[in-house]
Amino acid sequence: MRHLFPFRPVKSDMAVDELSTAMAREAAETPGVVEAMLKRNRELIAELASVLRARRPSHVIMSARGSSDHAASYFKYLCEICLGIPCCSLGASVVSIYEARLKLNDTVLFSISQSGQSPDILALAAEARRAGVPSVVLTNQETSQLAQSADICVPLHAGAETSPAATKSFIATIAATAYLLAHWAANSQMIESCERLPEILHRAWALSWRSSYDTLARSSSLFVIGRGPSYSIAQEAALKLKETSGLHAEAFSAAEIMHGPLELVNEDFPVLVFCPADSAEATTLNSLARLKGAGARTICISRSGAGDIALPYVQSPHALLDPISMIQSFYKMANDLSRLRGRNPDRPRLLNKETATL
Repeated sequence: MRHLFPFRPVKSDMAVDELSTAMAREAAETPGVVEAMLKRNRELIAELASVLRARRPSHVIMSARGSSDHAASYFKYLCEICLGIPCCSLGASVVSIYEARLKLNDTVLFSISQSGQSPDILALAAEARRAGVPSVVLTNQETSQLAQSADICVPLHAGAETSPAATKSFIATIAATAYLLAHWAANSQMIESCERLPEILHRAWALSWRSSYDTLARSSSLFVIGRGPSYSIAQEAALKLKETSGLHAEAFSAAEIMHGPLELVNEDFPVLVFCPADSAEATTLNSLARLKGAGARTICISRSGAGDIALPYVQSPHALLDPISMIQSFYKMANDLSRLRGRNPDRPRLLNKETATL
């Protein structure tokens, strides 16, 4: 396979998982971050869920960019699966650039932003205020302009995050949204499962996915596959592979991959598949089999041992939370892979930690 992105080849048994990068150190902090976030927000989230149940919105709108938008995608799937409430992520530019006046009656706006400073997200929040729409903000900066403008701010309590590749703040966000939706749905099993996330994330960080390193370190392009809540994790994984390894990775739903993208698969084309033990497991494994039949070299994270390279993951008591442990294990792999490809995940060529988008 022709290599479009140069890297310095290293031995596959090189010790690459020590905490020598900010990305690795910050990702390793995630279990403690999530534990603190859950404890400090327990009463706030329970109260917010009670307010939302009483309000009974007909739909929910989201506003986010980058990794935060992947967190919004996770929220969307859980909101629709657990509550039956349609949820969508709006393009903030329709307000910030195109100056649209939105008809937002009978809804709630959730804004997700690590910094709380992005101009387009702020513009959409202002439009929601004009329309009289209740707004909830999830942010790591509870003193930010976005946080101060919201009706309710759910702080992530992730602490300082210096690596451009967001890790602990992303997982804190999706853990917070899962905890909120569990309370909103009054699902006691899901609430208890969320409260076990710190332990699950600790075990997830300890897992080794080294068997995939040789294939991925020598790849120039790959697909990343998921379905439902795990599709949002596939999106996040593809972004991190771009950011940290300069690796052309594209995320697709396990259903959508069967359309146009399948034509790009040839012999040994790598496909990374997130396949949690939820209701989409069987259909995702069917897609995996078709990809393998087309010649793909499949790397599958599942309980089934499927794929040319089978990777383990830590299951949650509630299957909809499985993607959270999967992305934690992935972050360890992404950090290692970046170094194997001769890069520094903390110093991408063209990216900054914060991106202000109009």
